[in-house]
Amino acid sequence: MSQVPPVLALKEDDLQKMLVAQTHIGTTNITTQMERYVWKRRNDGVHLLNLGKTWEKIVLAARVIAAIENPSDVCVASSRAYGQRAILKFAHYTGAQALAGRYTPGTFTNQIQEKFMEPRLLIVTDPRYDAQPLKESSYVNIPVIAICDTDSPTRYVDVAIPANNKAPHSIGLVYWLLAREVLYMRKVLQRGTAWEVMPDLFFYREEAEKEKEAAAAAGAGADNANYEPAVGDAPGPWDHKPGAQDWSVPTGPAPADTPGAPAAAAAAAQTWNANQ
Repeated sequence: MSQVPPVLALKEDDLQKMLVAQTHIGTTNITTQMERYVWKRRNDGVHLLNLGKTWEKIVLAARVIAAIENPSDVCVASSRAYGQRAILKFAHYTGAQALAGRYTPGTFTNQIQEKFMEPRLLIVTDPRYDAQPLKESSYVNIPVIAICDTDSPTRYVDVAIPANNKAPHSIGLVYWLLAREVLYMRKVLQRGTAWEVMPDLFFYREEAEKEKEAAAAAGAGADNANYEPAVGDAPGPWDHKPGAQDWSVPTGPAPADTPGAPAAAAAAAQTWNANQ
């Protein structure tokens, strides 16, 4: 592959970002197609990717995306939770369509399906997890850009971006770099100027999801604690509070214990017998 022009060369700042995000960390396994992108192998057996080739493929993928006239004709998919936030942000800033979560079979091939679409380009986060949309794209001749690790299959993939597709920070950074390069090539941003959007917005946030669930649970508990029965509605046994009147137990004496009740009952019985 030819070297990129100097204006498109990898900057030191971007290189440091990829090193911190562990974009170069691969796996112990490797496929034949990904051997060309490996720099070396560590003593523990983990393969390290060549970040220079990673950047070249990011620039190539950005040129392919920028060549699509209508941005909505680009579809980006991720079935893994680590890449869903990244593709949603990528789609927001580039105008692409995002398929986050489980992919519905037939989205690209079944025309009577409600969410049927005909994209001109498909971007997947992991060829192994996104195998269904990757396979359907081959049926309708859709070119594919994929983030490929050292052990990722490259069948049906046209442009493979060698990067760590298992770490959430690595996935988010690759999509951030790709989105920024697309905006540069579309003249939305002036090359050389910093993008005000931080890479952190593309990262998967497990803490934020946990806080959201905890806040929802706390809100439901507060609603139950502050619940007051409506006027005229007698609470049930489950609504009884210590020191409160128990509506399920009568407060007055039983009818049989009422003074004069036995005499009145005997008189009523005699009247009934006399009438008979």
